[in-house]
Order: sequence, then structure tokens, then C-alpha cells
Amino acid sequence: MTRVAAVQMASGPKVSANLLEAERLITEARGKGAELVVLPENFALMGMSEADKLDVRERPGEGELQEFLSRQASRHGIWLVGGTIPLEAADARKVRAACLLFDDRGEQIARYDKIHLFDVNLPESGENYTESETIEPGDRVVVVDSPFGRLGLSVCYDLRFPELFRAMLDEGMELVAVPSAFTAITGRAHWETLVRARAIENLSYVIAAAQGGYHASGRHTWGGSMIVEPWGMVLDRRDAGAGVVVADLDRERLQQTRRNFPAIEHRHLHCR
Repeated sequence: MTRVAAVQMASGPKVSANLLEAERLITEARGKGAELVVLPENFALMGMSEADKLDVRERPGEGELQEFLSRQASRHGIWLVGGTIPLEAADARKVRAACLLFDDRGEQIARYDKIHLFDVNLPESGENYTESETIEPGDRVVVVDSPFGRLGLSVCYDLRFPELFRAMLDEGMELVAVPSAFTAITGRAHWETLVRARAIENLSYVIAAAQGGYHASGRHTWGGSMIVEPWGMVLDRRDAGAGVVVADLDRERLQQTRRNFPAIEHRHLHCR
């Protein structure tokens, strides 16, 4: 068995303070035995506006945020999914929302750029989001080998697009990290349902690390960080506020579940 952790934060507009908080929570997760730790989306910056991320964007392979993630992974001897950080995009007016994976030596193993961008209106709360104004979407499915199984990477709004998770499953996905920052409105209505659905339909572990709380910008994120096993049971969760959820992943149990309940093999989409 392998112990994994999802970190929940309520990040603000000051990068240095967010990194200190992330370091504290990573240390807590390691103290609880976690070998794989997942940070939430935008862990290093929840700015006063979406454009704030342009000021802290980095070139791939260099910069304070990437150095922080590498250092934390090697220092604690863990695999670390670095939520998302802003990396340079082809369009100078935008960034890539990059989810980086580091191994226990601090080496970057993989990069996934958020594909689905959150452009929605929420009349109930008067909120309006247009991520596409500042984020350039990715276009590549990412699943990599790890000591814990075939690990897929996704981000937040991706949860609403099961085709992406099927594509990861076709590449052997056994567990998937979902760094997120769901709004309070959408989170209350859909978060747990979506996370558990992705676990159930793909018979995979889901490690969902979220922003959860009130932010300096006035935004309210839902939280609810959780780890869900392939049968859809929530192994651990945190409702709101900064903290860590941990659970043990049993790869043998996952494989046994897939053998006993081979729904993945029963897919038949050749319908008219």
C-alpha cells in the first residue's frame, strides 16, 4: 500500500506567504506518511484579478515556483504534484496553467497544461469567469509511470469532461490527481458528485486537492478536498480551511476490483 495526500489551501495574493503555507502543509503530509502529495490549483497565487498571474509567470525549467516544488520533493523524499503554476505561453498576453510532477529526487517528470478553461457566468452569486482571457489551453493528455501506478494529471474544470479521463484510462491510468479551485456555488452543487463519478466510471483512485475558503479578492472556494477509491468510496475529506487529507492506496485491490467488475472491458460504443 501507498499513502497519498491532498493538500487544501486558501491561497492569497502574496506568493511568499502561500509558499510558506504550502511548505507547512507538505511537511504535515509527509509527517503522516504520504509518499505522493498533491497541491491545489493556484496554490502559489490567488490574486486580486486573473491578470495577476501574468506577473509571476515563469519560463519552463527556471523560476522561484519551480525551484520551490523541486526542493520540497527532494527534501521530503516524496513525489509532488505541484497544483498549477503560470508558465510562459506562446501568446505573451496569456500563460499556461501548468501542473508539474516532481519525483522524490526533485526531478520534473511530467507537465500537464490545463485543457478546459472556466468561462462561465454564475447569476446566483454574480460571478463571472473568463479564464481564456489570461490562459492558453493545453492540448495533450498526460499519464506517466510512477511507483504508485499509472498516474494521470488533470485540473479543476477538466472534471466535467469525462472524455479526458477516458483518454487517460486508455493510456493505463490507475490514479489521477485533480488540483482544483471550485467556486462555492459550483462546488456545493457538483464537486463531490464529479470526483466520485470519475473514480467509479474509470475504476481508479482520484486525489482531489482543492482551494477551500475565502480569498482576498472576495472569491469563495468550496474546498472539499478528498481521496476516492475505485468503488467510489470517499477515504478521507476536508470540508473547508487549510489542511491535509490522507489515505492508503492499494494497487492490488484496484486490480482485483477491475477483474471482478470489468466494466471497462464492457464498453460498446458502436451504436447507431
